[in-house]
Amino acid sequence: MWFAPERLREEGGTPDYRFSLANERTFLAWLRTAMALVGGGFAVDQFLPETARPLRLALALVLLAGGALCALRAISHWVRCERAMRRGEDLPMSRFPVVLGLAVGVVALLMVIVAAFGWGG
Repeated sequence: MWFAPERLREEGGTPDYRFSLANERTFLAWLRTAMALVGGGFAVDQFLPETARPLRLALALVLLAGGALCALRAISHWVRCERAMRRGEDLPMSRFPVVLGLAVGVVALLMVIVAAFGWGG
């Protein structure tokens, strides 16, 4: 379904275009979040040279993995929402925003600790 979105047309009726476009805007917002996480991962790796390499690498990998998961989740959520709208069903609920928010909060807290105490390597 990810690589053949036209197959969604086989299900249900055509929803109001405003809702489809809103679904697409949400998808693009998730992609922007994913790109920000990826950029943050590279920034941590490049701009914290005085931080211990294992800690810097761990923070960078968490951000990069979060970006990858966010991008993949964006596709899945877009497909699920589009399918639900075509079928006239309730939109799918997801725990992913909460998980992503908690993960970003933990990484931000770790970054504050690193910046405040300067864990050097």
